[in-house]
Amino acid sequence: MRSVIWLVLLFVAAVVAAAALGRNDALVSLFYGEWRLDMSLNLFLLGMAATVFVLFGSLQAIQSLLSLPLRAREWRALKRERAAQAALREAQAELFAARYARAHRAAQRALDLQVDVPSLKDDREFTILAHLLAATGQHHLQDKKGRDDRVTAAQARASSGSASEGILLLAAEWALDDRDAGRGMALLGELPPGVARRTQALRLKLQAARQRRKPLEALQTARLLAKHQGFSSVAAQSLLRSLAFEALDQAFDEGQLKRVWQGLDDADRRDAWVVARAAQRAAKLGHLTLAQSWLMPAWEQAHKLDVEAREQLALALVFCADGLGSQWLPTVEAVLAQHGREPAVVAAAGMAFAQRQLWGKARRLLEQTASAESLSTPVRRLGLRTLARIARQEGDELVASNCDQRAAALD
Repeated sequence: MRSVIWLVLLFVAAVVAAAALGRNDALVSLFYGEWRLDMSLNLFLLGMAATVFVLFGSLQAIQSLLSLPLRAREWRALKRERAAQAALREAQAELFAARYARAHRAAQRALDLQVDVPSLKDDREFTILAHLLAATGQHHLQDKKGRDDRVTAAQARASSGSASEGILLLAAEWALDDRDAGRGMALLGELPPGVARRTQALRLKLQAARQRRKPLEALQTARLLAKHQGFSSVAAQSLLRSLAFEALDQAFDEGQLKRVWQGLDDADRRDAWVVARAAQRAAKLGHLTLAQSWLMPAWEQAHKLDVEAREQLALALVFCADGLGSQWLPTVEAVLAQHGREPAVVAAAGMAFAQRQLWGKARRLLEQTASAESLSTPVRRLGLRTLARIARQEGDELVASNCDQRAAALD
């Protein structure tokens, strides 16, 4: 197609030349002293055109020759700029490849080349990025002083915006890696409110709260992360439970335990796993009435729970059954009627009936508990000891001794 176009243009040029230069009637005479030169008009025009082209080409050649030093300097500057950019990309690639010493050297080479490149000398983003890449390499090499110096240099060049926010987030992350949660929280506190609600900032805040052993604060942050889909639903539920467990385990008296319980979210207080852990903690602290008051609403909804959650509630009741009131019996019997095949429910019902001195009902259930290998050893041992106590209440010392021996033999 291109050949056809050029052929058409050639034909057009030939037609125009034939129309304009076909007649050669004019004459041009040039006089110089005694000399006279006559030529046709067509030849004169062609000569003038050739002269113009020659002059234009000569001027272009002279200009190119005179600008050669300038173009050489520009070429050298461009070469240095390309080398600096290549060094920066190399630093990033080496960092991804976990070659931290090479990454640091490449970033430093980029900074050294930047000084000799006019177009990069005042480029703040280039400087900040090079310093951060070098600092990241030094962080992984445990060069904390060099890393902090790089961060300071980067902060001096960053005024505001994404660069400053990125420096603070990186510095906070490195502080948490150094187990310096206080400095990490201080750096996170310098972030603008909008940035502090970003997923990465919340993750760092969660990590800092856990390092400072403040599970309630960590729990609030984890709930925000779960709301922003920072975790999968399963991971979020597991994390929230573990943080609630940690908060409950840090309570060492009734007042602390109640404050922690009130500090939990409504969803946490409805979680059967958290309720069971809170009740067990209250029982360990000797507050069985408090434990039973927390367990009762959950037991009333036990038929709506899955097997594992119901098992947790049942095991919690096993260890909180001392002094159980008669108001528990209808609830326990209803759950036992629906889920009597679950060993944990059987154990809880046996302990509840034994506390209310319903020996006949309790004995059969506790014997099932003692022989249930799926239950933990403390639960089975408690069932055998309760059987021994029932036997002594009935005056059967032989059966009581047998139960005590079986309980002692459990590993």
